[in-house]
Amino acid sequence: MRQLLLPALLALSACTFGGGGIAPFAPAPAARIAEADLEVPYVPTPRPVVEAMLDMAGVGPGDYLIDLGSGDGRIAIMAAQRGARALGVDLDPARVSEATLAAQVAQLQGQAMFRRQDLFATPLRDADVISLYLLPSVNLRLRPRLLTETRPGTRIVSHAFHMGDWRPDGHREVNAAHAYLWIVPAVAAGRWTLETARGTSHSLILEQRFQEVSGTLDGRPIREPVLRGRSLRFTADLPEGAVTFHGRVEDAAIVADPAAPAEAPAGWRARRQG
Repeated sequence: MRQLLLPALLALSACTFGGGGIAPFAPAPAARIAEADLEVPYVPTPRPVVEAMLDMAGVGPGDYLIDLGSGDGRIAIMAAQRGARALGVDLDPARVSEATLAAQVAQLQGQAMFRRQDLFATPLRDADVISLYLLPSVNLRLRPRLLTETRPGTRIVSHAFHMGDWRPDGHREVNAAHAYLWIVPAVAAGRWTLETARGTSHSLILEQRFQEVSGTLDGRPIREPVLRGRSLRFTADLPEGAVTFHGRVEDAAIVADPAAPAEAPAGWRARRQG
């Protein structure tokens, strides 16, 4: 009898007495913010669209996703189900409570966390993936932070709304809904001195708008430039013929990409001059 007493007390401590009987204890719901007081109204992203967004961003183990305006938490929780760590931020305390409970029910409370926080005050530097379902005007206000406060290669996915003249790197339509992907580009613009493995030196000048790059090598236009995150590829005319360079853009240098095709030149390096 004594062995049954403690479990019974614990069970009763999780109940309330009311209406002439015993009912399971339910914590008081968090106060909800009126929709009129929120800059972005709450509309959940359909789960097939969430799956498409996570697929486009390649979310998996080792990734850290931040969901700005997380609502009921489904994007962060579905990312955690893929092995990622996730943080959802929302101004509505009721939504934060709802999302936290959903993560607990899914037994993912250690991987999917939720916080009441202004998305414009949320640090973004550590994110590998950022997910959005906001409004076009809010996306545009966020855009400078996304380009300057995240690392090159960070993947950004948005349900329904784009980023103005920042062209998406990917687009998918799911049941008449639209999902967009952007890869944050490195800063490649500037004057560079490119040195080949054979010791020849060349003047490389690059211009850039978002991931769109153009430029010249020794005064001749480069061809077919592609910038995706830190990865840069372009073709240039050298005395020995056309050469396609595959590089990785760092802060002060562009270095030959070790993952480049076997036929690509190796051992070259470009140093930033300005």
